[in-house]
Amino acid sequence: MAIAHDGAMPDLAAPDYQLRPARRRTCRDGGSAEHDPLPRRHDTREPMIDSDDASLLELAIEQARIGRDEGGVPIGAVLVADGRVLGAGRNRRVQDGSAIRHGETDALERAGRQPASVYRRSTMYTTLSPCDMCTGAILLYGIPRVVIGENRTFVGGEELLLSRGVEVVNLDSAECMELMRAFIAEHPEIWNEDIGED
Repeated sequence: MAIAHDGAMPDLAAPDYQLRPARRRTCRDGGSAEHDPLPRRHDTREPMIDSDDASLLELAIEQARIGRDEGGVPIGAVLVADGRVLGAGRNRRVQDGSAIRHGETDALERAGRQPASVYRRSTMYTTLSPCDMCTGAILLYGIPRVVIGENRTFVGGEELLLSRGVEVVNLDSAECMELMRAFIAEHPEIWNEDIGED
């Protein structure tokens, strides 16, 4: 998939968010989670969605599909800086027998070593709300912006990201949600293992 970029960086100033209480629920049976998706803006301005966000999320979705077809958890991620994809990854815990290869950590690994200044002007695109481990990696490297596909099947560390000044944009993608619901319904034991639950 070719994506044209003008090289301009989006405004990375964090918008004002109002967090609404959410119950952390996973959908073990593929049913709907009963919570309010985060984040909700408390002003009337449009969300800080970059014109390339949907196209770049599509690259993460492509990774999620590949992971699903390999028999893994369908979560994909892409790390982008200066309009350039640095690394694209997917959850490879099943495929590689890994304890830590989630979509975001795989994208970081595939991006290779980068100077801190590159991370500080990058965006992580991920098909699902990042878990605590991936949230920690985002914070460790100072990634200022995270675009998620959805957080209805799982709510990760969004509140922590927001509290630390990271801009979180939820595109609420129906395709991302359906990928996860179908996987959770078919493989609840693998999903529970992936998020550290029995």
